[in-house]
Amino acid sequence: MNAAPADPLARERAHLTASRAALRAMREDVEALDIKDVTANWVNAEVLRGQIDERIKALADLAHTPLFFGRLDYLYAPGAEQAEGADGETFYIGRRHVHDAAGDPMVVDWRAPVSQPFYRASKKDPMDVALRRRFGYTGGDLTAYEDEHLTDPAEAEQVSKLLQQEIERPRVGPMRDIVATIQPEQDEIVRSGLAGSVCVQGGPGTGKTAVGLHRVAYLLYAHRERLARSGTLVIGPNRSFLHYIEQVLPALGELEVRQATVDDLVAHVEVRGTDDTAAAVVKGDARMAEVLRRAVRSHVTPPTEGVVVVRGSRRWRVPAYEVEEMVRELLDRDMRYGAAREALPQRIAHAVLVRMEQAGEAPDDRVQDAVARNAAVKAAVKAIWPPVDPAKLVHRLLSDGEFLAAQAAGVLTQEEQKAILWAKPPRTARSAKWSAADAVLVDEAADLVARTHSLGHVVLDEAQDLSPMQYRAVGRRCTTGSVTVLGDLAQGTTPWATRSWAEALGHLGKADAVVEELTAGFRVPREVIAYASRLLPAIAPGLTAVESVRQSPGSLVVRGVREADEDGASGSAGSDGSDGAGALVAAVLDACAASLRREGSVGLIAADARVPVLAAALDAAGVAYLAPGEETTPDVRLTLVPASLAKGLEYDYVVLDEPAAVVGGEPDERTGLRRLYVALTRAVSGLTVLHAAPLPEPLR
Repeated sequence: MNAAPADPLARERAHLTASRAALRAMREDVEALDIKDVTANWVNAEVLRGQIDERIKALADLAHTPLFFGRLDYLYAPGAEQAEGADGETFYIGRRHVHDAAGDPMVVDWRAPVSQPFYRASKKDPMDVALRRRFGYTGGDLTAYEDEHLTDPAEAEQVSKLLQQEIERPRVGPMRDIVATIQPEQDEIVRSGLAGSVCVQGGPGTGKTAVGLHRVAYLLYAHRERLARSGTLVIGPNRSFLHYIEQVLPALGELEVRQATVDDLVAHVEVRGTDDTAAAVVKGDARMAEVLRRAVRSHVTPPTEGVVVVRGSRRWRVPAYEVEEMVRELLDRDMRYGAAREALPQRIAHAVLVRMEQAGEAPDDRVQDAVARNAAVKAAVKAIWPPVDPAKLVHRLLSDGEFLAAQAAGVLTQEEQKAILWAKPPRTARSAKWSAADAVLVDEAADLVARTHSLGHVVLDEAQDLSPMQYRAVGRRCTTGSVTVLGDLAQGTTPWATRSWAEALGHLGKADAVVEELTAGFRVPREVIAYASRLLPAIAPGLTAVESVRQSPGSLVVRGVREADEDGASGSAGSDGSDGAGALVAAVLDACAASLRREGSVGLIAADARVPVLAAALDAAGVAYLAPGEETTPDVRLTLVPASLAKGLEYDYVVLDEPAAVVGGEPDERTGLRRLYVALTRAVSGLTVLHAAPLPEPLR
C-alpha cells in the first residue's frame, strides 16, 4: 500500500485526483447501464434513456472548475453524541456529490446540511468544526490552501485572502457561480424553505442574482421530486441578461431550470409595435385587470327563453328563470370564464335529469352527459355564454371607444381611456401591431378565460422594473408555488418602476413574502460604489447605501475632456457635450485601450444614442468588440453596451461615456439618474468616467 504524501498540499492534490477518478467512474457506470430488459415498451425506454442522458450530463467533470473548494474537519461525527476522545470526520465541500466504489463520500454537495458550517461557522460559533480549509485554484489545478482553526482561542479571526482573490478574480465569459464565496447572510437566503416566498433588496455588487440562482439549485436539491413535477423558472429582464447567467446552474449540476423573460411568458401575440409612455403606464396599471374582468364577463347574456330538450318522444323544458339562476350562481362564484362555460351545460342537463326522475325514469351519468351535448343545450350555452378569444377581446377594448368606456367606467378617467385607445384601429386582431404592454393584457384576459399553469418555484430578477400588470403575469405562474424576488429599488429605470416591495409583492399575490436586504458589497470597489451612491438621495431616498468590503485605491477615475484636449483652445465643453466631442471619443478609445492592457473583461457603456458614434470609432480604430449577450473570449474582451441594456451585467473594467447623455436619454431626470446609477455600478475592478458636458449635480 502506498504511503500518503507528507506535504499537505500534495495530499490535497492526491485527493483531487482520486475524486476526479471517482466522478469519472460514476459517469462510466451510468453510461454502461443496459436498459433493454427493464422497460416494458419503447415509450418507457425513451423516457429512461432521456433520464440517463441528463444524469450523464450532470456528472460531467468541468476541467477548469474546481471539483471541491473547501474542507471541514469536524470535532466529532455530525449528528453523533459528543464524547471524550471521539474521532471527528472530514468532509470535502464541492459543487456536487462524489463517492468512491464503496459508496463513501469523497466530495459532499455544497447544499447538504453537513456543508452548511463552511458558510456560517465562525470563531464565535464554530458549529462543531475544528478546521475550515479553503482551496485556491489556477484553472483546474489546486495551487494553495488556507486554514482557519475555529476552536483555537489563540488564533485571531481574519479575512480570508483566498476568498478575497476568488471574489476579485477577473471574469471573461458568462457569469460564474459564487458557490465558493457565499457569505453567511447570503447563505441564509439560499437555504430558506420552499414554502415561503422571499424578496431580496440588494444594491449593486451584493450578489443578489447569484443568491437567487443558488437558491434554485438548493431547492432542487432539497425538494427535487416535488419540483421535478411542478417545474422551476428563472425570469430575467432581457435575452442578454439570460445569456449572461445561463451557465451558472449547469455548473452546479442543474440542467432542468427554464429561463425566460416576461415577454416570453406572455407571447400569445406577436409584438411588433410600441406604446408612448402615457399609454404604457396606463396599460401597465393594475386597474386594467378590473377593466379586463368586466370586459370578459360582459359577454354573458341572461337567457330570455327556456331550454327544451327532446329525447325520444319526450320533451323536457327548463324555464328561463331557472337557467338564469344557474348563470347568476356561476357568475357569483367568480370562476374562470371557460370553466363556468363548461359547467353550464352540465347544470342544465342536471335540471333535465331531475325532471326525468320526477317522471319515474332512472337516468344515469351517461344520460346527463348526453343531454349536456344535446344540440338545444349547446345552442343555449353558445347564446348565453359564448366563447371568448383573449386577443380579440383586447383588440376590441383598444379599438372600440364605447366598449372601453363601458368597461372602464369608474376605473379609468377619460384621459386614460383616450391614452390607450388606438388612433388607427387595425381591422383584426391578427393584423394589429401589438405592443409589449398589449401582450400582457392579452395574457391577463387568457387567464380570466382559463387558469394559467402554476410552477413550483419562480425566480424573478431585476423585478423593480416591472409594471403592476407584469407582476400579475408572473404571479399567476406561481399561485400554488413560491417565488424569489430579486431587485434594487434604486435601479428602477422604467416610468412604472415599483415604489416599494410591499406594493410589488401585493401585485404578485405574495404579500406575506419575507423581505431581506443585502447591504454588504463584494463585487464593486468601495471607491466606485461610494461615488455612485451620491445619487441615492435623488433616486431612492431612504434606501441604505451599499458598504463595499473591497477597498481598491485608484479604481475610480473621473475626467472631464475639454476642447483644449483636441485643438489647444482653453474653452470648456458646452452643456450639450458638442464641444470637445471629438476629444471625448478619442479619450474613450484611449481608456478602452488602457483597460484592455489589464486582465479581464471590459465594458464600454454609453447612452443608447451615442452607441453608433462609438461603434464607428471602434471600427475605424480596428478595435474588435461585442454586443451585450455575446460571450467574451481571451481575444475579444471589449463589449459595447447601450445604457438601457447594462442592468445585471458585470465587467472587470468599465469605461463610461458622457454621463449627461445617459441621463438625457430618459423621459425624466429621476429615471435618467437611475439609469446612470446602474451604469456606474457595473465595474468589478475599475471605473473610468469621461465627460465633455458637465456632470449631473449630485456627482459634481
